[in-house]
Amino acid sequence: MHPDIRLFTGKDLLTHATALHSVYIDAFCAPPWNEDEEQAVEFIGRLAGKVHQPGFTAALAVAGSEVAGFATAWTTRAPFPTDRCYPQAAAALGPERTVEWLCGAREIDELAVRPAAQGTGLAGRLLQAVTTDAPEGRSWLLTSVRAPRATAFYRRQGWIQATHPSPQGNGIAVFLGPHHPARTDAALSL
Repeated sequence: MHPDIRLFTGKDLLTHATALHSVYIDAFCAPPWNEDEEQAVEFIGRLAGKVHQPGFTAALAVAGSEVAGFATAWTTRAPFPTDRCYPQAAAALGPERTVEWLCGAREIDELAVRPAAQGTGLAGRLLQAVTTDAPEGRSWLLTSVRAPRATAFYRRQGWIQATHPSPQGNGIAVFLGPHHPARTDAALSL
């Protein structure tokens, strides 16, 4: 069955919290992410606050009564956040680029697809659904460089890596979406 993509722009998404938690566990508790139940619970808690943030949008892939995947996104606020992995992104880009490239842009928070649906094009459809109306085409995300399948996926989708972490290959990388106006500058600066 080909899943339907359903869009949400607010708290109605939370009626699917149990399914989102389940997909999160399926997608992120295996290598290379190796997350645990506590992190899945934290995601749902974080999401409950983010559904009220300006620009919030989410896409659910629904096949029958089963959620096969989801993507969540919102507008990155200014000043640039200082929790989670944001300081690494800001340090890699520098203060001016962080504000110009990321603040006010559509930030992809999570993209998760159940293992059985991976390789079907579903992740690309979800990503497209939450970035189609990004302000001035400006969308971005963070991902771990320990996840080569994820970084390769984003490149295939037309995203460009704007930062490169330490030589040891640890850390996160910032990717700019296919229509982000700073794509050329990001490519030239690396």
